[in-house]
Amino acid sequence: MLPSRTIKGRTKLKGSKGWLVKRFVINQQGTNLFSLLQEVAELLRLEKIGAIPTETYYGLACNPFSQKALERLISIKGREESKPIPLLLGRLDDLVLVAERIPPIGQKLMKLFWPGPLTLVLPARKGLPKLITAGTGTVGVRLSSLEITRKVAQAFGGSITGTSANISSQPPISDPEEVANSLPNLDFILDAGRTEGKAPSTVISVVENRLELIREGAIPFEEIERKLKEV
Repeated sequence: MLPSRTIKGRTKLKGSKGWLVKRFVINQQGTNLFSLLQEVAELLRLEKIGAIPTETYYGLACNPFSQKALERLISIKGREESKPIPLLLGRLDDLVLVAERIPPIGQKLMKLFWPGPLTLVLPARKGLPKLITAGTGTVGVRLSSLEITRKVAQAFGGSITGTSANISSQPPISDPEEVANSLPNLDFILDAGRTEGKAPSTVISVVENRLELIREGAIPFEEIERKLKEV
């Protein structure tokens, strides 16, 4: 559970190299949350890059359909173009925007573990930018259990990028000020205090309608296998 924070409006958080990052300090129950989310969504529509909290670590959000935004995100992270970029959904129904189909085993996993720290690799919908799929024909998607994460995606229109807010190959970050210091070229940070940060999401491919573990994280693979056998 994230600590309660009061909305303080549009303040600035100074990065280590002198860049000024727009900072939105939030309380998920705050009365100004709607207008804050609309402003964040507008920044994303303007192809800006920001850090947002998730139930694991902070992630980098941008418009997943904008080549310009994706190229800048990759530049900020120092990420190789050969690595796919995972997406965060606003609602389960938003899967149709990015996935071609959902194999039966994927549907079972969604019922068992979504919303939650499980990224599922699915057949990608045609037309998704190559920087998202890295030419694999697949896309990693997640429905976060943190409400504010889903609300950002909803405000934008359904899906946003969700790659970790850190320099590529460096550890993921749970503290917003550390994010600002590590990534001073960001346009904004949605500051919800420290995230839980115990482990990244577990990543599983279900493209062939079978489990393929890509990365074990917050949900142990053994638990996933066990719960699947119980249904």
